[in-house]
Parts: sequence; C-alpha cells; structure tokens
Amino acid sequence: MIGLPAGTRIWLAAGITDMRAGMNGLAARVENALTENPYSGHVFVFRGRRGDMIKVLWWTGDGLCLLAKRLEKGRFVWPQANSGSVALSQAQLSMLLEGIDWRRPERTWVPTSAL
Repeated sequence: MIGLPAGTRIWLAAGITDMRAGMNGLAARVENALTENPYSGHVFVFRGRRGDMIKVLWWTGDGLCLLAKRLEKGRFVWPQANSGSVALSQAQLSMLLEGIDWRRPERTWVPTSAL
C-alpha cells in the first residue's frame, strides 16, 4: 500500500459504480453523489457490480491517481447501503485491498492473562 499523509481521509462510495469510468467520471461521482471535493487529497474507493474489482481515486497534490485492483478469487467486502459513503482507517483500507473483511477483523492469537 502507498503511504498516505497523516490526516488523509478514506471514503468508500457505497453502492455500485460503473467500472468503465475513468478519472474524470469518478471525480464527477465524488462531486455529485458524495458531495466531496475529489482534489482534497482524500482517498475515494469504488466497487463494481461483480464485487471483484475496485478503483481508488486519490489527488496527490500534483496529479490525480487512479489505482485499480481485481481479486482473482473472492469479492471485496462492501457496505449494504446503496448511496452515501463510509469512512475507513488506513488499516481498514489495507485489509480491504487484501480481500479481508475489514468490518470484523479477528485476532490470530489469544492474549494470555498475567499470572
């Protein structure tokens, strides 16, 4: 994952996005559907109908980046809402990009109590 500057907000665009959309189409969706500024430096994440592909839109200060990822197996976990957005932490974004359910991460070990 690319290191994001401190204070960067991460937004999932709820609902289904047409994955044929490029930078300009996704930036327009950020402005119209999410009522956010796509050039704010925040990260906006979109998922397609099949759920196996996401696109990430991010303004770095000197240009707009469009990143895409497709899972070969499985689907990206997404909110049930049809519109609006959901805020994520950088750790949750990392889990999402790995195909992990970011809503309910589980520890792989059980802490032992102090005796």
